[in-house]
Amino acid sequence: MSTTSNIIVPDGFTLHTENTSHILLESNQAFLNPVQEFNRDTSVACIRVWSEEINRSKEEKWRQLEEKRANKQKNKKRKIEPEGDQPAQETAGNSNDSIKPETFEPTARTPKPYTFVLLEALSATGLRSIRYAKEIPLLKYVIANDLSPSATAAMKRNIDINDFGSAEDAPSEGPVGKVRINEGDACTLMYSHREDKDRVDVVDLDPYGTAAPFIDAAIQCVKDGGLLCVTCTDLSVLATTNYPEKCFSNYGGVPVKAEYCHEAALRLVLHTLSTSASRYGRVIEPLLSLSIDFYVRIFVRVNTAPQEVKKALTVVEKPSAAGNVNSLFKIQNGPGVTEKCPECESTLHMAGPMWSGPLHDTGFVTKVLEHLEANQDKYGTAVRMKGMLTVAQEVLAQKLFEDEVNEEFQELHVPFYFTPAKVASFFHCTTPSLEDVASALLHAGHKISRSHACPGSLKTSATREDVHSIFRSWIKHNPVKIKNVAENSPTRRLLAKEPSFEANFKKHPDSVTPSGKMKLVRYQENPTPHWGPGTKAVGGSKRKRKKDDI
Repeated sequence: MSTTSNIIVPDGFTLHTENTSHILLESNQAFLNPVQEFNRDTSVACIRVWSEEINRSKEEKWRQLEEKRANKQKNKKRKIEPEGDQPAQETAGNSNDSIKPETFEPTARTPKPYTFVLLEALSATGLRSIRYAKEIPLLKYVIANDLSPSATAAMKRNIDINDFGSAEDAPSEGPVGKVRINEGDACTLMYSHREDKDRVDVVDLDPYGTAAPFIDAAIQCVKDGGLLCVTCTDLSVLATTNYPEKCFSNYGGVPVKAEYCHEAALRLVLHTLSTSASRYGRVIEPLLSLSIDFYVRIFVRVNTAPQEVKKALTVVEKPSAAGNVNSLFKIQNGPGVTEKCPECESTLHMAGPMWSGPLHDTGFVTKVLEHLEANQDKYGTAVRMKGMLTVAQEVLAQKLFEDEVNEEFQELHVPFYFTPAKVASFFHCTTPSLEDVASALLHAGHKISRSHACPGSLKTSATREDVHSIFRSWIKHNPVKIKNVAENSPTRRLLAKEPSFEANFKKHPDSVTPSGKMKLVRYQENPTPHWGPGTKAVGGSKRKRKKDDI
């Protein structure tokens, strides 16, 4: 036995510490990937901000009810007071009709904080649940579930060393404490909470691979206004065209082979969440959607709104791409494009359907950033969190119309992005700098922002044809050696067209976005050698076949 930080570490175990939480790890047992500390840090921050917002909302409703009650009491008080020159003693003399004014004085009360219940369907070592219990003040308790007996045994050990009390102290009628362990199938557990009175406030899905098998159950067991947190680590399915049939079976859409494939992966998962919610008269509202390293992490608010479900079709689109150009069309209107690319005459390939609405709620992201600024010492990956969230906060929105009286405008969130290097490869030309391309777009009257999903990327309100015109203008000053381009190459057809306008590459004052000026850490550097999704846990989830069964 060895002792580290007053924790006894048995032989064959290692102690892993993350923030203020400690767990004991045994080889080839419950799964833990230390690289996903960023995922856990972001989850703690987002759930904490969400809990504070819903608590603030309920307090405001409570105060409104208290004010209404006080006004009602004042009205009753006026009715029993003597009117005009009527003698006060006559009213006071009638013992049956008199009511003391003190009866209607509002009492000095304060609202109780709203504490919430969180369900982690796939807990493994329990590290995430333990961190939630320790770091989120408004958490009532977390239900930590896993199908594997070895995982639940690991959770019990880890709860014991984190000062939550022994898991063995739970009474027969059910578990107690802030972390409540459940051993069983995740879907069965979530389906048992789908009745209104049994629903939980937050559901966290963080499986090894796809979350698709758990989404239907998770959607049904979240309360109205509750939070659903989803991780999918199968980007080899979501962000490539290697397994289109697998992507369609899991997410109801086909992936796209393009530089913006990681954003398309986010939109495919959001489409799955939206269609699953629609079956039960519910809608989703994305609060934060991030493509991180080898996985996607999504936070959505779920509400019951049958009327809004009818609008779900309007945020579903199918992208059509030919490598160097893409177009979008609403799925209910059918294809609005030809079979050939209008720019290079290559064959267009269909993808989707996928979510075309906003990826983030900028107001929510701003509040998470404010929370992070005040609590940087509480998150091990705070520097990268600030970088990623700042870029997400700059999501590009195009003004459709503006009300001069109320100063209100409707926003259209622009899907997808491009990188100058990729577009330059289509033209076989030298690559202009990011600042040059951004300046040309701004001078042409378009808007720009960065994307968190890809370094060196730009989102813009310009069409792909406008982007190509900028590169054709660039080529006029930086000629392409046409003899090096094959006769039947699409590049020749791209170069044969004249630009629709002359691009201005003079530096624009807004060409560097606010996040670019702050020197933020936005993209992951290699944290450890051979890092990645990790190896799946192998112990305890399947029943061994006995000789009598053969």
